[in-house]
Amino acid sequence: MERSTHALLEYHERSKHRINFYAPGPGRLDWTTQPDPFRVFQGAPRVELPLAADTLATRYNALRCGALPPAHKFDLHTLAILFELSLGLSAWKSCGGERWALRCNPSSGNLHPTEGYLLCPALPGVSAGVYHYLSRDHSLEHRAALDDPSWTEAFSDSGVVVGISSIHWREAWKYGMRAWRYCQHDCGHAIAAVSYAAAALGWQTRLVEAAADDTVAHLLGLDRSEAFGAAEAEAPDVLLWIGNPEIRPDLERMGAALDKARWYGCANQLSSGQVTWPDIETIHRATHKSHTAEPTSLNPEPHLSPTTPALDLTFARIARQRRSAVNFDGMTHITDVAFLSMLACLSACRDRPPWNAMMSPAQMHPVLLVHRVDGLEPGLYVLVRNPSALTDLRQSMRPEWLWLKCGPDPLPLYFLLPYDLRDAARLICCHQDIGADSCFALGMLGRFEVALKQPWRYRHLFWECGMLGQTLYLEAEAAGVRATGIGCFFDDEMHALLGVKDYVWQSLYHFTVGGPVDDPRLSTFPPYEVQP
Repeated sequence: MERSTHALLEYHERSKHRINFYAPGPGRLDWTTQPDPFRVFQGAPRVELPLAADTLATRYNALRCGALPPAHKFDLHTLAILFELSLGLSAWKSCGGERWALRCNPSSGNLHPTEGYLLCPALPGVSAGVYHYLSRDHSLEHRAALDDPSWTEAFSDSGVVVGISSIHWREAWKYGMRAWRYCQHDCGHAIAAVSYAAAALGWQTRLVEAAADDTVAHLLGLDRSEAFGAAEAEAPDVLLWIGNPEIRPDLERMGAALDKARWYGCANQLSSGQVTWPDIETIHRATHKSHTAEPTSLNPEPHLSPTTPALDLTFARIARQRRSAVNFDGMTHITDVAFLSMLACLSACRDRPPWNAMMSPAQMHPVLLVHRVDGLEPGLYVLVRNPSALTDLRQSMRPEWLWLKCGPDPLPLYFLLPYDLRDAARLICCHQDIGADSCFALGMLGRFEVALKQPWRYRHLFWECGMLGQTLYLEAEAAGVRATGIGCFFDDEMHALLGVKDYVWQSLYHFTVGGPVDDPRLSTFPPYEVQP
């Protein structure tokens, strides 16, 4: 077994929560060292972005059906909308004298390890270069300025690049070893958030999967030690090409041009007491990605078109009202029509966001514990998002499962077990009532063996989980209910329920959807107005 594969398996096992003990964590929260949720590059020139999202008429239902509007031009106005509705603030909350920001892209514990970047040629209102997006102020920090023609030529006048990185310490401060998993989930949420916002502007999104981590770090300026000093490092995650899907940016030419760029700004230190978690350092090294071949385009599979949701709202409104439920009422039901429509949007349909961003085959399959869906028998179901996985899934689970095809064609939904699984859902979700009080809960079962062959794909499995989660968040809002991601779950209890006994399949993320119970103690304020 290769060293990186061994390190991956060791981390995966050691970072699991178990019935009799939890994954190693900090034990207690040291509030004096809580990381600043906003990275600032001090000294970098700023481009203030207009708050223009309300000018966007695109409706959420159009996006989920793959009906994108005509492509807008790339300029300051449209880029402002892209960032506002993907990585921007959605509200401020306050309680008992404390105040914190919410964002359109969710995060475990609202800690937000994810940072966003823009790489672009000269556009109306925006100079050529590399920018860091500061969500707190809705502004772009100009990190690198370029006047090299080869930089502009690398974009072929066809789009821009959005980069994503992670600051592991932001999550590790609270969650310890398991924090690396959550950073990857959050990256997936961000990928999906960008894909949806880009689609609302008529733009396609493609993950630049071939790029090596070192290339991503170089293009985003993350390898510039003089800009970080004592500040917490950012791990390179992914580049997203926004624009003409038939073209890819010339990363080699971009990198060469950056060697002659003028760089600005130094990263702020987020915390006075960063703690190093060796397991996170190890899994970061083990999943380091070198350059790979770009995956070939997949032939589209037939997919079910979703029905019009209960709330036919603009995308801007849906994106900004998305919230993570804290508790569910244990009474709310949803209709089978709404439920099946949600699942249709989880299917890997390549002409709809966020799945237009992914070129590799779907590897994650929701296993659903249905409690309160009118017209659907309570019990265990599985949505097989990749038809080629059906045989392996059946062979890996309990032989007594029914595997009855249900729901409309061509939705690949299978009924496994008629049973009241509320107690099981509560147990698996670390004894949290939210698992049982939901309309349905689910675990995301992934083909883990792909990560054992190519360890960098371990990250991609978590990203796909986050993309599924972001879709569920938006679908729940449109259905008049609410969702929440469950990072705290007992991995092997889920495997025991299903009968999974080896590393071919592993559960990597959990989610619940239901009727939310709001906390009346919380006050809400707009995202970009002066706060009290």
